[in-house]
Amino acid sequence: MAVTPAGLREAPQPRPAVVVLRALGLGDLLTAIPALRALADAFPRHPRLLATPAVLAPLARASGAVDEVVPADGLGEPLHRRLHGAGLAVNLHGRGPESSDLLLATEPRRLVAFAHPAVPASSQGPRWRPDEHEVARWCRLLEESGIAADPDRLDLELPPGPIPHGVQGATLIHPGAASPARRWPAERYAEVARSEVAGGRRVIVTGGPAEVELAADVADRAGLPESAVHAGQGGVLTIARLVAAADRVVCGDTGIAHLATALRTPSVVLFGPTSPALWGPPPDRPWHRPLWAGTSGDPHGERPDPGLLAIDVDQVTEALADLPAAAAPRPPRRATARGRVA
Repeated sequence: MAVTPAGLREAPQPRPAVVVLRALGLGDLLTAIPALRALADAFPRHPRLLATPAVLAPLARASGAVDEVVPADGLGEPLHRRLHGAGLAVNLHGRGPESSDLLLATEPRRLVAFAHPAVPASSQGPRWRPDEHEVARWCRLLEESGIAADPDRLDLELPPGPIPHGVQGATLIHPGAASPARRWPAERYAEVARSEVAGGRRVIVTGGPAEVELAADVADRAGLPESAVHAGQGGVLTIARLVAAADRVVCGDTGIAHLATALRTPSVVLFGPTSPALWGPPPDRPWHRPLWAGTSGDPHGERPDPGLLAIDVDQVTEALADLPAAAAPRPPRRATARGRVA
């Protein structure tokens, strides 16, 4: 520590922050966890700030890779002043140019982003590959920028919290998704629920705040009691604890599928307009069963995708019957590496 002429010790200078932009949804955050952990390993002594929706902050903190969440939801507003002047700004949001420009407006010392011709500061960045799995994409961005990253580091450990009665060991059915294109019909989910009950399993139906009516509709069609519906209750940790407590999950291509992956809960995931090769569970985890008809379409469409509708109830119940009784145990924690921002 430096000493002033007056003999007073100067306060140590704060280390420059590492700022990461991922202002998207639940599944987007979870697919970026390996990249966030890679940054934590590379820069353990620097503050690591994540720009992401505030509702996701508890899960971001559970990853152990983030020191602070600074709320950001989409790209419509400038980033908070707290994120300005970083030593390193990392674009885990998209290929740009909007996301990269948003980070550059905070005047970081260095930008890590995919190259885009409209963003000169990104010209040395890796090239974007449209057919790349979302987890691998962000790890490759870091690898090709000189930061080691392991795409297998997807697992989460949740802080302790309450679990409602009847959830432990149940089959969790989550019928919702962000767009109609990725929502399998409610009557089909209800048929799956009836099949599970006939097989001697408890069933719960979950949903976010905007999916309360949908979850109640599925439960009513299946003849489930009102107590089986867990929708619009609590925050992101509440739904994560439901997934962790369940024996298995049935859902579409949505954030719940990524929670099942992160928490090692066996799952059957129904894909429609998007291939599981881009957004699905890792193929080396056999306790997950992605179902896909092999066709692609608009994941933001206003009608259920024809490929999703091609998946019938029998396929889902057969996949459930084929699931292992439990996932493989979690691997031991990895040691972290040391590094610093230049």
